[in-house]
Amino acid sequence: MEINKIHHQDSKSLPSRSLIKVSTTVDTNETGNMKSHEHEGITHSTSKISLSKRYSSLSPQHPIRFIGLSAQVFLYYVAYSYLIELLFTLKGFSNTAWFLTCYQFFIYGILSFMQLGFIGLSQRRASYRSYIILASLSVSTMGLSNYAVGYLNYPTLLIFKCCKLIPVLIGGIIIQKKRFNRYDVAAAFCMSIGLIFFTLADSKVQPNFNTYGVILICLALVADAIIGNYQEKVMKTHHVSNVEMVFYSFIFGFLIILIGLLYPFHTYGYSLIISIFGYLGMDIVLTLIKEYGALICVTVTTCRKAITIILSFILFSKPFVFDYVWSGFIVVIGIYLNVYGRNQVAFNAKIALYGNRLFPSRWRSKFLVSTSSRSLLPIS
Repeated sequence: MEINKIHHQDSKSLPSRSLIKVSTTVDTNETGNMKSHEHEGITHSTSKISLSKRYSSLSPQHPIRFIGLSAQVFLYYVAYSYLIELLFTLKGFSNTAWFLTCYQFFIYGILSFMQLGFIGLSQRRASYRSYIILASLSVSTMGLSNYAVGYLNYPTLLIFKCCKLIPVLIGGIIIQKKRFNRYDVAAAFCMSIGLIFFTLADSKVQPNFNTYGVILICLALVADAIIGNYQEKVMKTHHVSNVEMVFYSFIFGFLIILIGLLYPFHTYGYSLIISIFGYLGMDIVLTLIKEYGALICVTVTTCRKAITIILSFILFSKPFVFDYVWSGFIVVIGIYLNVYGRNQVAFNAKIALYGNRLFPSRWRSKFLVSTSSRSLLPIS
């Protein structure tokens, strides 16, 4: 009887033991599942991080690196130009260009401050006086350029922006007594002719064409040309980084414009997006110049401007004449003459390379002739 009782008690305790085993098994499975999910999440995040690290560590010679940078230039600046033109189609916004400029300077300053912290630069190298001068010039070029949008056709504005060489060349001769080679002079001549005909074509088809807008954009280009010379001087004297210069220039510029400037908040959204795209585009262009040189950078930005002009005619209905095409083409020739004048050796090497592929080898000796003796001081 006692044996039967013990056996009966053991049989009663079996379900509880089996439950313990089952629950232990379930807990083990759940723990395993949680660990597998955590492992998958870590693997997924690690793959994202490693992908971005792999892209940033690519050498400039890698085609993926160049394609990625070029795509970012197109994305940021095409979006920037579209939103600028869209803003000025809004009722009552044509008289608020200085508000937009003030807001852009504020966002540029915030983004450059974040980038300074990310890079780890904390010590200012140039004087406050230098940055206040740069800020004043930046306010002039960006503010007047934005203000001119209310008076000019946007493609005409972009064509003018392509021709910064003209005031740079004139200012370099008058102020710094620089000498320029024949390609720079020919480039300035082509740009001038192209500008004249593009503006004449615009005045024929635009009933609201305003000469005041041409004066504004010309003044903006003069200020932009002075900025280039002064930035070069500050960077060579104090060895200033691009991020530091951008930060102090735009923060002081924001304070300059902010004095006495107040406006309703309903346009802040567009202005914020414009400012972010503009800053990102500027940063990518500086990277292109550093990694690939002026020739490749000018090619990418010129193609970007051409696409922006085409999209402007498509997305914002405006009259079109064929004079726009050939006058714009003359400006492009001027741009490449300017780049060729500053990079003759690199240009000749590329021409010889492609010429040797298409034609006999005698082309190589023809184009690889050194032109350094004919080159004079480069423009800034």
